[in-house]
Amino acid sequence: MKRNTWQRDAVREALADAPGFVSAQSLYGSLREGGSPIGLATVYRTLSSLATDGEADSLQSPEGESLYRACTLGQHHHHLICTECGLTIEISAEPIEQWAHDVAASHGFTQPRHVVDVFGLCADCMKGARAR
Repeated sequence: MKRNTWQRDAVREALADAPGFVSAQSLYGSLREGGSPIGLATVYRTLSSLATDGEADSLQSPEGESLYRACTLGQHHHHLICTECGLTIEISAEPIEQWAHDVAASHGFTQPRHVVDVFGLCADCMKGARAR
């Protein structure tokens, strides 16, 4: 069990307030703008720890940067992610769960785990793209 520190609480709260996936640098900037004395290395370590503990989702941007988002604890889920504005929606996908189980079983694997993130444009960003 991780010790609950003011730094962990600050990162957790800032992540919960973020509108979608954010980088450690971006979250650090928000915390510093809010007057927090937290260090950048602490933000990186805390985000990594939150992801390991299941309190945050993590994915890599197309540029290879790790991005984080607060997630629903204890519930396996997938994401729809807008590539324009970063809007992220948690979704369930039973057909994918069944497919992963079936593929694993057909190759003699048990207890399959997987991550599915679907990227595209949200309705608002699509409207903006059409207007341009």
